[in-house]
Amino acid sequence: MKLDNKKIFQTLNPNKVWVPVLIGLGIVFAMFYMDPSVNASNLKSVFDASLPYILLAILVIFFRDLGYVYRIREITDRHLTWTRAIYVIILWEFASAVTPSVVGGTAVAIFILNKEGIKMGKAIAYVMVTAILDNLFFVIGAPIILYLAQGNIFPESKLLESQLGDSLQAIFWLSYGLYAGYSLVMAAALFYKPRVFKWVLIKIFSIRFLRKWKHDAQEYGNQIIEASRQLAGKTYKYWLPIIGITIFIWSSRYLMLNALIGAFVELDLLDHVIVFARQVIMWIVMMISPTPGSSGTAEFFFGQFFSQFLGGYTFVTSILWRLLSYYPYLILGAIFLPRWVRQVFFKKKNKVQDQEEEEEE
Repeated sequence: MKLDNKKIFQTLNPNKVWVPVLIGLGIVFAMFYMDPSVNASNLKSVFDASLPYILLAILVIFFRDLGYVYRIREITDRHLTWTRAIYVIILWEFASAVTPSVVGGTAVAIFILNKEGIKMGKAIAYVMVTAILDNLFFVIGAPIILYLAQGNIFPESKLLESQLGDSLQAIFWLSYGLYAGYSLVMAAALFYKPRVFKWVLIKIFSIRFLRKWKHDAQEYGNQIIEASRQLAGKTYKYWLPIIGITIFIWSSRYLMLNALIGAFVELDLLDHVIVFARQVIMWIVMMISPTPGSSGTAEFFFGQFFSQFLGGYTFVTSILWRLLSYYPYLILGAIFLPRWVRQVFFKKKNKVQDQEEEEEE
């Protein structure tokens, strides 16, 4: 697989931080001036928050990120040190934050792992494993949590009803079907019959109007075969920890908002389940957003999904939610990226030059 370094660095560009920030701020200001229920007193309500719950939300998001770091170490057979794993996760999250959710940071993640000394075939395999595990959490976990929510999963919003009607449910179940189908096909291709997958892929792209992408399809099939070879022979001792930590990561991602909402209003057990379940629905909405890191989309839909619980605290909670779950990765990415580039590219180049000088002497 050949990665376009120019395109990768266009994505990993600290200057791109301002795009999602400006979009997010634009939506926030629009809500502030256009929504009569949003006013200065809403901002002052931040002081009504329960400090222990705010600290719990911060703690949960910290453990989620720690889970990401632990998982990438385990997936790579501990090729990465803790420090290098932290760099990888921060840059991966940064890439996801500055690209539309529908695009994601997959190519960037492969590039980063490769530059950390992991062979390309293994880098592809590791990134594919994380993607499949993340999707399977949604595919398997969504029906369970939606059942526990007792049908109270889709928000009762006049705005959503007037604009979308029943289409929100249709979008969710259609997206769920696509995710389920994609995850099952990719899991079968990676772990069961990679060569059959490549054969089917080539046959599909041999159709006349798809023929111009046949070479790319063949290359992708080769990547799947190589990735499958890298993962062959892995035992349950390899898979159990990363499956367990994937469940932990995604549960933490959602429970952070539960803690944040609990800082302003009292929730019973069923309310917590419904808040958790609605985040699954909202995640699908955010995944099809065309904006970087779902900026604007997330802020807008937050109120539609959770105002039922928060009332006058909706606006300030949405801001705190994004401040904790999104903007830190923009800041950390902009800080860590130049350091990573110096470490990976310039230090290695200097080391090679020093070795050549020593050989000449």
